[in-house]
Order: sequence, then C-alpha cells, then structure tokens
Amino acid sequence: MTDQPTPQLPETHKDLVGQEKRAFAALGLVLKSGEPQVTPMWFDFDGTHFIFNTARGRVKDRIMRRRPVVAFSVQDPQNPYRYIQVRGRVVDETEEGAYDQICDLAQKYQGQRDYPKNPGEQRVTYRIAPERYTTMG
Repeated sequence: MTDQPTPQLPETHKDLVGQEKRAFAALGLVLKSGEPQVTPMWFDFDGTHFIFNTARGRVKDRIMRRRPVVAFSVQDPQNPYRYIQVRGRVVDETEEGAYDQICDLAQKYQGQRDYPKNPGEQRVTYRIAPERYTTMG
C-alpha cells in the first residue's frame, strides 16, 4: 500500500477555515447503531490538520475514539450555497493543552478567551488529517 499525499486545501475555499469567517463545521459521525449523528462545532485549522475540541465522555469523543473517521462541512456564513466538505481521519487525540485550545476557539468564535470550566470535565483535542475535499460555490 502506498501512502497517498495529503490533498491541498482548495485556494477558493481557504477563507472558510481561517480566523476571519468564524464558520461552524457540521461534524458527521456514525453511532454504534449505524445511525448518523451531526453536531455543529467550533474548529481550527493549523495549515495541515483540522482541530476539534470536546469533553471526555461525550458522544463525539466516544465515537471518534472507537471509529476515527469523520466527515464535516463548513458553510460560508455569507453565502449558504458555498461550502467545503472534508473527509478525514483522526491522527491525534490528547488532553494535554485541551483547555487552552478550547479557550483559543472561544476567542475565535466569541471574541474572548474565558471558556467556562465545568467541575470534573476533561477537555480533549482531536486532530483530523484531511483525505478528501469537495467544494461547492
């Protein structure tokens, strides 16, 4: 088996994953029962990986640990007919620095770093390596 090169993010849709748009990702996963589950999510993109953050034990966390394949779309907030769809794999999962990372996302989406710390909650960060892009608009 040969390694496939990481696909390049299409230039025409780079703005959707940057800091300025604050577009949400609709993260699609498959439950153990086979039913689809979709969640609107904050996300970040470091130029290579898409980064999601959740709390340990939530449905998203349990699914991505069990089956590390994801699909999500990011819709342009100014033009709902323009979007990018990403399919990829979880390549890293860590609790280290996860609270700081959710604070970074709070800054991006809400303009302030103060993300509530819930007692007993452990944040976890997932890094997704894109394997395929599809665009519209």
